Amino acid sequence: MKTRCPWAGPEQIYIEYHDTEWGVPEYDSRALWEKLILDGFQAGLSWITILKKRENFRAAFAGFDPHIIADWGEDDVTRLLGDPGIIRHRGKIEATITNARAWCAIDADRGFDNFLWNYVDGQPLQTTASRREDIPTQSPLSTQISKDLKKAGFKFCGPTIVYAFMEATGLFNNHLTTCFRHEECAALAKRP
Repeated sequence: MKTRCPWAGPEQIYIEYHDTEWGVPEYDSRALWEKLILDGFQAGLSWITILKKRENFRAAFAGFDPHIIADWGEDDVTRLLGDPGIIRHRGKIEATITNARAWCAIDADRGFDNFLWNYVDGQPLQTTASRREDIPTQSPLSTQISKDLKKAGFKFCGPTIVYAFMEATGLFNNHLTTCFRHEECAALAKRP
């Protein structure tokens, strides 16, 4: 029997996400942006809600192509507010469009992936925690990244959202040391 982080389950979709995606270093700029947007939509909700709707989000948001979304306007907001397959929150939808524009500027300047990975010198941080209660919901680093993202024009990217994003994208391998995925994700810590 594999030991997992306590949050992984009981639903199979959650277990699969934990076992295959969460904590794996992500180096693709567009994929990083998608995960940041989805973490923003999670605010006030559970991740399982977002995970179950992720394919609907991808369809509604043009495959999370920020170049396309950056050109969207009020008609697109209205369309998305009518889509029952996603979280219909005007502020989060409008923030996604704003964030697409901010992403385009950062990515054109230095690459969104480089912007983020420079905070950890290109190497994922590694937790030493073996208990869930020893994992915080934010950190000084997530607070700094949040401030810098907001300065660049991003919305819905507070320190708690950024911390969850860092965990999900492998900037911070926060699988508990007792979890079988901790060592597996640590072994992926070399940027290609």
